[in-house]
Amino acid sequence: MSRIFRNSCRLALSLLIAAISVSALRAAGPTPSPALLVLNKEDANLIIIDPASGKTVAQIPTGEAPHELAVSADGKTAYVANYGHSEAGSTISVIDLVGQKEIQKVDISPLRRPHGIAVYDGKVYFTAEDSKAIGVYDPLTQKVSRVFVTGQERSHMLAFSKDGLRLYIANIASNSMTALMRTATNQENWEAMIIALGKGPEGFSLSPDEKELWAANSGDGSISIVDPNTNKVVKKIEIGTKRSNRLKFTPNGKYVLVSDLSGGELVVLEAKSRKVIKRIAIGQGPAGILILPDGSKAYIACSGEGSLAILDLKSWDVNGHVSAGKGPDGMAWAVQK
Repeated sequence: MSRIFRNSCRLALSLLIAAISVSALRAAGPTPSPALLVLNKEDANLIIIDPASGKTVAQIPTGEAPHELAVSADGKTAYVANYGHSEAGSTISVIDLVGQKEIQKVDISPLRRPHGIAVYDGKVYFTAEDSKAIGVYDPLTQKVSRVFVTGQERSHMLAFSKDGLRLYIANIASNSMTALMRTATNQENWEAMIIALGKGPEGFSLSPDEKELWAANSGDGSISIVDPNTNKVVKKIEIGTKRSNRLKFTPNGKYVLVSDLSGGELVVLEAKSRKVIKRIAIGQGPAGILILPDGSKAYIACSGEGSLAILDLKSWDVNGHVSAGKGPDGMAWAVQK
């Protein structure tokens, strides 16, 4: 047997072993329902975790530096905003959660830096920070069907009201929030209102009864409380965060959780009294927050540790960590229907 032939055989065997290893890494089992989905910004992937066991069952490559994701109503498809690192991202990854693979990378150019993302009525709404805009992707036509210009700097996160008639966007560098409003009789005509907030609003959440909207101002350690009926700030709370990242109401509306990215803490407020009741050392670089629908516990992405802290929302104890990847942040539930 010639040396060239032997070397060729070794190379082929090495490639086969590598391919098998990658396949095993990316698909260790079927996608559970519910599934815990986590984006790792530095690994540029989406991982599927079985919340019952804490095991990762699949790792799916995305675009560069994925930040946020949203899931279709049937729980079978995820849409990932590929933000990009040094170069601005301009794609959205469409992930088949059942087949555990990326099935399309949608080019959204000339829109740049997609970040916040949500699915409503079958369409995918996403912020485009560098473009000062909101884009709407239609999976049926596989095209960006509409663009709303916010005119605000770093339009970052977004969220719908339950009826879909209001869409809120936090504009970090403009210290503002955009409220896009439409009526049930004319859903194509959106009206915009700009709400002045504190410095660097980033994470925000509507209360479960939608009577208040709380926005965490990452630049001055405060929270702005907005009345959605008037789109006016009714209260500003100082909570002393170093860099608040995300804010979430618990499902019962009693508590508000704020992750402090630079402080390494999770700040807990009582919604009714608007007082800080807990400061929990949660880990390095706490970012995304995902709460179980039954309100029993929350997952907090510790981006500096590559793990998710599991917080009991009754005892306020950290009951362990789930391994993720490098730079975990955006999270979502996927329940197949």
